[in-house]
Amino acid sequence: MARSVIKKAKTVEDAIALALEEFNIDIENADVEILGNENDLSVVKVTEHITDEAKIKSFLDTVMSYLNADGTVRFSYPDEETIKVDITGENVSGLIGKRGDAIYAISYLSNILVNRDKDVYKRVIVDCENYRANKEKKLIDLANSTAARVCKYRRPIQLPPMPAAERRIVHTALQANRMVETESFGIEPQRCVVVRLKPYTKVI
Repeated sequence: MARSVIKKAKTVEDAIALALEEFNIDIENADVEILGNENDLSVVKVTEHITDEAKIKSFLDTVMSYLNADGTVRFSYPDEETIKVDITGENVSGLIGKRGDAIYAISYLSNILVNRDKDVYKRVIVDCENYRANKEKKLIDLANSTAARVCKYRRPIQLPPMPAAERRIVHTALQANRMVETESFGIEPQRCVVVRLKPYTKVI
């Protein structure tokens, strides 16, 4: 929860300065509300404005400290609704985890952290040493090659178990394919994607 404080001083500027000093922040990271005057003193309410990037960085620093990882965090913005976070550095492989389970969990928690109490949703994608980017390319290639095999042999093919985020990539990759359809099957952590011909599909 963002911190707020009410300060009084001879001028509005002085009251704001007192609040900023207490929080040790700059004016760019604060929301200021002028409440009026009291006994010839200006009264202001200053609320700390924590940026999405600051929330994510603080969370990741805590995780990396726990894992004794020394990583650098970089932000990029593929579009207005997405924040992409790339982590590089020494001893950061622990942030990836087995089959990427740790980095997917970190992304999930980062999304909750950023979107809590917000009306407009922002998607947060956290990657470590390009694991997710490389994995996405491999999954798209796997999806397309599997679809081709399904069409050739005219029978469903079940892919290996995957985390939900990876299954979503396969579903999306084949969503526009007019010949095949996909469905998730099984119970976590053995849930997987099945690729099969669409009903009444003619393969030439």
